[in-house]
Amino acid sequence: MDSVDIEVLRNAEAWREAGHRVTLGTIVKTWGSAPRPIGAMVAIRDDGQVTGSVSGGCVEDDLIEKVRAKALAAEKPQLVTYGVSNEDATRWGLPCGGTLQVVLEPVTADSGIAALLASIGSQQLVRRRLDMASGRSTLEAGRWQDVLEFDGQVLSSVHGPRWRLVLIGGGQLTRYLAEMAKMLDYHVTVIDPRSEYADGWDLGGVALDRGMPDDVIAGMNLDGHSAVVALTHDPKLDDMALLEALKSAAFYVGAIGSKKNNDARRRRLLEFDLAEAEIARLRGPVGLYIGSKTPPEIAVAILAEMTAVRHGVTEPSWAAKEKSRFDPSACETASAQS
Repeated sequence: MDSVDIEVLRNAEAWREAGHRVTLGTIVKTWGSAPRPIGAMVAIRDDGQVTGSVSGGCVEDDLIEKVRAKALAAEKPQLVTYGVSNEDATRWGLPCGGTLQVVLEPVTADSGIAALLASIGSQQLVRRRLDMASGRSTLEAGRWQDVLEFDGQVLSSVHGPRWRLVLIGGGQLTRYLAEMAKMLDYHVTVIDPRSEYADGWDLGGVALDRGMPDDVIAGMNLDGHSAVVALTHDPKLDDMALLEALKSAAFYVGAIGSKKNNDARRRRLLEFDLAEAEIARLRGPVGLYIGSKTPPEIAVAILAEMTAVRHGVTEPSWAAKEKSRFDPSACETASAQS
């Protein structure tokens, strides 16, 4: 769940507790070139104040007007559609032919937003089911595979961190990377068995596991929503963790260090039961090349590359770096010469 949408839920519940009438909107379907994705949220207060967005601003104007007039979702949830025709799409500022459907619901005590926020705050993945007929909602444990579903009678939405990021090492860079990743919808786990780092770990909302990284990762059943970044510079910790990560379905596996150090790492990984294609998945040096030097800048570079991989975007020309091509014969030659 996007951190922006979590803020929408927080504001909606705060407004309700303050005595305002609040309407929550969730995009459930889009056609054409919609400006916001399915699951995006907006909350509208009875005096017209708004938080979040379902269209970038144009549809919101109409929603605000109708919510203030109690013309939409005054008593029970309601489905509304914008942009059915090209004329409507133009009127509401949607791309030509674009259409979106939004479920609007009055926020009440039965909405369960406070309990939902508590679960999200504890890094739990939650499935919320909204009954359109009664306006009541129920919460249950979510799964990584869950997606938003709407059949006209029940809106089933997923809230909480939808992506997993595993960081090896609890140093300074890890703190910046973990903080930024939480804003980008990641459930972050840090693994570091070294007491000099683990004893001082105090970053709220980010768990630290003191186990050996390879053992912990092997038991996590990493899937296509998972990423692993090794940050210790210690081969005893990083290499074994990467060995497990590269065999998994994780969409992103990276390691800190220079090109020289990562080439040496690839040579070491050759000694284990890894296919050439698996070793070639390693992104090292990790992150987009943006000239980053400080820990916060490096964290930005890593998350930028992870975001690009998530969305299937290749690196832009201005950020392109020399590709780390895995050449087994080159590794064998280098090993023989060392």
